[in-house]
Amino acid sequence: MKASRLSDAQKASIVKQGEDGVPVARVCREARISQATYFN
Repeated sequence: MKASRLSDAQKASIVKQGEDGVPVARVCREARISQATYFN
């Protein structure tokens, strides 16, 4: 399995932004991840 390039704190920050109402497309673009990765 490939190691993640994001720390747990970064993952939590990304999810929190999505919960706070920031559009998912914007969050994913800034974090350089796909939307499929975000929803997983």
